[in-house]
Amino acid sequence: MAKIEQGNGVDLRGSPEKLTDNGKGSSYGSDPEVNGNVPGEKEVDKYGFSGGAQQHSSAEEIPTDVLRQRESKWLEMLNSWDKWMAKKHKKVKERCQKGIPPSLRGRAWLYLTGGKVKREQNQRKFQELDSQPGDPKWVDIIERDLHRQFPFHEMFEARGGHGQQDLFRVLKAYTLHRPEEGYCQAQAPIAAVLLMHMPAEDAFWVLVQICEKYLPGYYSSGLEAIQLDGEILYALLRRVSPVAHRHLKKHKLEPVLYMTEWFMCAFSRTLPWASVLRVWDMFLCEGVKILFRVGLVLLKCTLGSQEKLKTSQGLYETMELLRAIQPQYLREGFLVQEIIELGVSEKDIEKEHFAQLRRWKETHGDLHCKSPPRMHGAKAIITAEPPSRQDLKQRPTIIVQSPLAAQTDGEREQDAKESAKTNKGKQKKTTLPPVETVNPYLSPSDPSLLLKHMTVQGSKESLSSAEHDTYL
Repeated sequence: MAKIEQGNGVDLRGSPEKLTDNGKGSSYGSDPEVNGNVPGEKEVDKYGFSGGAQQHSSAEEIPTDVLRQRESKWLEMLNSWDKWMAKKHKKVKERCQKGIPPSLRGRAWLYLTGGKVKREQNQRKFQELDSQPGDPKWVDIIERDLHRQFPFHEMFEARGGHGQQDLFRVLKAYTLHRPEEGYCQAQAPIAAVLLMHMPAEDAFWVLVQICEKYLPGYYSSGLEAIQLDGEILYALLRRVSPVAHRHLKKHKLEPVLYMTEWFMCAFSRTLPWASVLRVWDMFLCEGVKILFRVGLVLLKCTLGSQEKLKTSQGLYETMELLRAIQPQYLREGFLVQEIIELGVSEKDIEKEHFAQLRRWKETHGDLHCKSPPRMHGAKAIITAEPPSRQDLKQRPTIIVQSPLAAQTDGEREQDAKESAKTNKGKQKKTTLPPVETVNPYLSPSDPSLLLKHMTVQGSKESLSSAEHDTYL
């Protein structure tokens, strides 16, 4: 099977039929098999994965008191994000490796990627893009892809439902934001995962950051960036697992044939849901090295010994093995520990990147797609574009206006007089003070619980302009 060559027309931007591997195996847009599930064949959970409830039996159970402690720590970090990233980034990384609390995952991803800062610096930008009709070419392809993204997830299962509508809005807005790049079908599952954790506007800005900072060039025509990273993965595999490297080399199994979906979808279509979330927590904190580590772990575990290779003596058998990786290697606890322990750093990736870039120029010439430099995680992003405290400022979630607080002094006096007439036994007029409302989702131990901005009196901010922390 030949390597994907530059300019051969292979792309993830055309019709769904072009995305299959010669009709074999899974694809980004094939029906009825979607996201690794065949309707009616296996029990499917609400996240759209096969295996149903059994899939989550391997997920780590965190005691409630530990979870509350982690939430409190994350709230403290988010309240002083710039200071933590500047002085205690190692602690932030450790907490991402332990797993971000589900109640704060959406907000944490927004801050880690720099999406929060981008949103604040480009206020009303998403609304402007959302109001535009979009390029009919991309709109048509996006609309055909909507029902293929986690079709069994309760958020996306209804055609035309709010989940599919928001997915369309985010993807269409991106094509208007980057018209020279347009839409790539591998962006759809990325956007869908984001929408499971945050509102459409936040999901849009996180998608922008992933495409421009974490995986630049991945979704451009020609797939040059993903081909380069495939060669980097192949080169790193020689060090991590010589047995697996020799096997793939023997059968001329090119990296793009098995790692394209892994990397372009950030493993959202490959791993069990619990593992997807843990990988994303680390990926959005530490950058693309996490995707390389996951790929290397899967290759090593699947093809890393002669015993394991007994059942995969040919190219087709090897591809089938990589398409159906054994569940024990995908389990959250095992996979996360292997990722953390694997000694592949940003320097290793960049060193190999330059080596592969030189080889590419010798065989293909200059890259057609001029992508910005890759940022290796949250620390690199915040260092390159230091945010202001105003950009990082959190806003209240729910603002309840007290009817009495909104009244003028004259109105309150008139109401008191009428109340006095009704209650003959009460001669004294009373006026209730303004009601102070506190976000009920915050941990009682959180020091920001009684912040001044939570006071209702005099607040004119609407719900639509407040930060959507209702996902807590």
